[in-house]
Amino acid sequence: MSSQLAAIRSEFLKVFTTRVWWGIGIILFVYVAFVAAGAALLFTNIPGAANSPAEAGVLTQPHLIYGFATSIGYVFPVLLGALATTGEFRHQSLTPTFLANPNRGQVLIGKLVALTGVGALYGVIALVASVGLGGAALAIGGIDPLLGDSDTWALIGRAVLAMALWGAIGVGLGAVLPSQVGAIIVVLAFTQFVEPLLRLAAGFSSITADIGRFLPGAATDALVGPSFYSLMSAQQGALEWWQGGLVLLGFAVVFAGIGAATTWRRDVT
Repeated sequence: MSSQLAAIRSEFLKVFTTRVWWGIGIILFVYVAFVAAGAALLFTNIPGAANSPAEAGVLTQPHLIYGFATSIGYVFPVLLGALATTGEFRHQSLTPTFLANPNRGQVLIGKLVALTGVGALYGVIALVASVGLGGAALAIGGIDPLLGDSDTWALIGRAVLAMALWGAIGVGLGAVLPSQVGAIIVVLAFTQFVEPLLRLAAGFSSITADIGRFLPGAATDALVGPSFYSLMSAQQGALEWWQGGLVLLGFAVVFAGIGAATTWRRDVT
């Protein structure tokens, strides 16, 4: 147990002693704040939007705005997780790490725990942007930001969980694809182009819809709440929130398991 805790502390130290984590965090905040506040201002200019009541179970403008924290922000924790893992191969820092702790499984678990924690921190940063600035823009425009609503706080809690799971997915992906450039290309290409197109195509038949709801972005929407992406795809039969969480956890476990069985076992120099 003590060696596992030491491995976790070591991985946290690796993350927080570099400039990468806060550089990505700043970009995350600015990006989410700009999109959330901009979309909120658009809502406030829709005739009658300020007078639309929030009904139980009905998608509301504030929840759509707050959901930007994950619907566009999830790429950042997965990217950091991938960079944290592939950087070990690129800079050959795995050699002293494995010399200090020959139990490679403990090292990988430590990295998963650490980046899950940092992913949760990114969730808080993204929510400060979407709820803070987006909610302020809604309030200025006369729309109730629903900050006293229990559903809003449930969404906030699930968003933090989703971002934490994406941090773990990034670690697993980095273990499967040790090339840093390759991992970055895969993350950006899939999250920004491939999956949005797949989700759009999934709405054309019941067969593709059944497959599409298990895509990681769709699972994130199921966990947190519907986003603009899910509305545009017109996808039916979304997963329950807990099922979406299990799908994301499954991606993290599968990627980490494949990485542990392949690249993580190879000799390092």
